[in-house]
Amino acid sequence: MDLNLLRALDALLDERNVTRAAQRLSLTQPAVSGMLTRLREAFDDPLFVRTQRGIAPTLRALELAAPVRQILGEVESLLTPQAFDPARADFTLTLAATDYALQAVVSPYLAALRRDAPGIRVAVVPAQDPSLFAQLARGDVDIALITPESTPPDLHARRLFDERYVCVMRKDHPDAARKRMTIARFCALDHALVSYSGGAFEGVTDTALAQLGRKRRVALSVTSFLVLPEILRASDLIAVVPQRLAERAEGLAVLAPPLAIPGFTKTAAWHERTHRDPARRWARALLFDVCGSL
Repeated sequence: MDLNLLRALDALLDERNVTRAAQRLSLTQPAVSGMLTRLREAFDDPLFVRTQRGIAPTLRALELAAPVRQILGEVESLLTPQAFDPARADFTLTLAATDYALQAVVSPYLAALRRDAPGIRVAVVPAQDPSLFAQLARGDVDIALITPESTPPDLHARRLFDERYVCVMRKDHPDAARKRMTIARFCALDHALVSYSGGAFEGVTDTALAQLGRKRRVALSVTSFLVLPEILRASDLIAVVPQRLAERAEGLAVLAPPLAIPGFTKTAAWHERTHRDPARRWARALLFDVCGSL
């Protein structure tokens, strides 16, 4: 049945007058009369009989009043997005992140979430998972913290910030007192490198050095940024790392690299499936605010 017929029946039950029901529905009187005819055919009942003051409902119409009002209320609730209250939110927000994004983005974001929406639980899964984009499509992952180069065109995406690289070493490293490191000295020192795939001894820094006809010695390759500060504090190794990680690491000196090393952009990506959900939309807006202040 056309939902508009139920709306007309509800208005007629309230108004007990075809003209007033038509005004309430913003329709003409003939249009409402035609709808009443269709209602009578659908329910096989006159539904209303004429009286001196208008129309009076039949017993069948009175029986229909409560269920029709309930149906219309449920439909209206279904079509009207519920207002989202972060203070009362209770759901799990799943983020896909590298360990870099875990420190640079998720850590400050979590502090904001705990302040504004303490009932939201946060699950962090690896961003390197080959099934990440299938997880986004299924709704298993709400937001992926990745780069523009790794973001498929069918996802929604927004730039969070641009990152640049710096050179770090322990604070009492023999070269920490230098205000500026030469490229010769940079290449002479032993380096540590983060390789997410594991075992690689070359990265973006080596590509930049090769363009200058230079080469460095990478003595250590690890799979995570999390362990790197501890290794640097306990050795003479140096490393080229994202600036946001260097700023959060204790006991390390930070120097500008002696050559231009291309940085990267961090992006938030999400699927159309969660694009219009009020709770996820609020969570993304908070993420954008947090990253805008980093």
